Amino acid sequence: MRRLGVDTGGTFTDLVYLDEARIRVHKVLSTPRAPEEAIVRGVREMGLDPRGLEVVHGSTVATNAVLEGKGVRTAYVTNRGFGDVLALGRQAREALYDLQPPPRRPPVPPELCLETGGRLAADATVLEPLTEADLQALRQRLRALRPEAVAVNLLFSFLDERFEDAVGRVVPEEIFVSLSSRILPELREYERGIATWLNSYVGPIMGGYLRRLRSALPGARVAVMQSHGSAISADRAAERAVHLLLSGPAGGLRGVLHAGRAGARLRLLSFDMGGTSTDVALLDQEIRLTAQGRIAGYPVAVPMVDMHTIGAGGGSLARVDAGGLLQVGPESAGADPGPACYGRGGREPTVTDANVVLGRLPADVALGGSLPLDAAAARAALERLGRRLGLDAVAAARGVLRVANEHMAQALRVISVQRGEDPRDYTLASFGGAGGLHVCDLAEALDMREALVPAYAGVLSALGMLVAPAGRQLSHSVNTLLEAREDAWIQARLDRIAARGEAELRAEGAGDLRREDSLDLRYEGQSHTLRIPWTGIRKSTDAFHAAHRRRYGHALDMPVELVNLRVGLTEDVTPPSLPAYRPAGPPEPLLHTPVAGVAAPVPVLPRDRVPVDFPLAGPVIVVEAVGTTWVAPGWSVRADRVGNLLLARRD
Repeated sequence: MRRLGVDTGGTFTDLVYLDEARIRVHKVLSTPRAPEEAIVRGVREMGLDPRGLEVVHGSTVATNAVLEGKGVRTAYVTNRGFGDVLALGRQAREALYDLQPPPRRPPVPPELCLETGGRLAADATVLEPLTEADLQALRQRLRALRPEAVAVNLLFSFLDERFEDAVGRVVPEEIFVSLSSRILPELREYERGIATWLNSYVGPIMGGYLRRLRSALPGARVAVMQSHGSAISADRAAERAVHLLLSGPAGGLRGVLHAGRAGARLRLLSFDMGGTSTDVALLDQEIRLTAQGRIAGYPVAVPMVDMHTIGAGGGSLARVDAGGLLQVGPESAGADPGPACYGRGGREPTVTDANVVLGRLPADVALGGSLPLDAAAARAALERLGRRLGLDAVAAARGVLRVANEHMAQALRVISVQRGEDPRDYTLASFGGAGGLHVCDLAEALDMREALVPAYAGVLSALGMLVAPAGRQLSHSVNTLLEAREDAWIQARLDRIAARGEAELRAEGAGDLRREDSLDLRYEGQSHTLRIPWTGIRKSTDAFHAAHRRRYGHALDMPVELVNLRVGLTEDVTPPSLPAYRPAGPPEPLLHTPVAGVAAPVPVLPRDRVPVDFPLAGPVIVVEAVGTTWVAPGWSVRADRVGNLLLARRD
């Protein structure tokens, strides 16, 4: 099997190629306007024949379209009287005490919000029929408006799909259409409507991108990572575009979990620091999922990896605000022109420039294996920043790193401390091209004693694509008291949900499947749910009480309500093993380089010369083609059997 994992980031596009347990890695600068161009260039530079190649990639196409508001012209079809649902939302202010928030443009303009019949009640009885006149009027409106896509969201359609199916059939064939009963068959018309609208808003863009990519890689089998950490074939990906919004980050978590298992580290607090942003997550033997994610301020209720993202990356711009305070991010220098040290015309200081000025990122080592660093340009950028702060370039660089590190440390606290988890019980796992430069500082900020920089950390999201199985996450609302049902009633409905996903996966060529059933439960009258594994009504009820007590500190003597049924399906395959690591030679440094704050020059050691199970005392800089790790004073570093770097505090 020849497999290629691709992660398209804001700055770099990473490629990891696997052929008979041999791994090759490559980086190229991203081409944001046409992401497929960077992928094709990377395939060509690696000398790969696309025929017979299995390509699994994480795409930012859908995400960027949402973030930048550049989706297609989309009409929204709902029941009479409910055309304003997406504009009204939940009536919740982002800032609780801001009584006059600025008006926000509705996701769908009023002239594209269409109303029709076909209204169901909560018990699936018909309150208003869907007539032939309704359908013909709707078809005429769509022909007059000429949208590129349509999102259909009728009330309680998850109980009976026939009205949405009828609406879908009258939409002109050339128009992309999404039905809420297929995209998110769950309660809450606003969240269901947003998910369905997002699917149509970016579906045609994703479809066009995938067609171009497949055309540029003739003979390749192309799949896309979904937001919940499993892959879907390119043939079906555009139909489920809303499930691709966290495509790249999901690959990173799949990769770090795989590396952690190989190194016997199963409880990980991870941070993926790339050029534009940093994603943090908590993993305890498995990837945690949530249905409460948000993109560009919109709720995305489809299953996705549970992570927290901030605008702090290697390319984050540093500036002085109107009050004279140093700020870092969320604006980024991106891939073009990039940080000043890239030598591509950038003049504004970035986090990467600060690392170059401090010596933690040696200017004598090419970034990504091929991009020489311009230390003079980095210093000039920090000097200009320093003059506004009354500091020299080195002091300004220290300030930039302190601010950036605090942003990331706070994000790590959000995903751990604020959820009742002690970071000290976990290993800090750092990946992404810039992560290794900050791992020691962040571990110290959280009082953690151990850190892991996985093998291939600079391209770990792309590696995660290689080990991701094909899969689906499916759900359906039932909204009933748990005690009013029997095990057989629940099991039959779970089996029905699973059958749909199994048929799709079989059509994609999947083999044996692994299935996990779960329930979204809550006390009667509550709003939020907890996801509990399905083990029978009695055991699942007991597990819910225990989970509620752990999460909220108490359990209630109240009836338990079953809100959603969930089925997770993944192909039951053994992921490829990481090759055994053997040092290329004794730990002889390439060179010694001055580092600010360290008296003697610091050794710069190739990663393939870090010894196995023999700790080297810091300070030391470990370099490789796809990343750099700063091992700070007071820390040590050693490699494990697959080449993961294990860092430990010595004090």
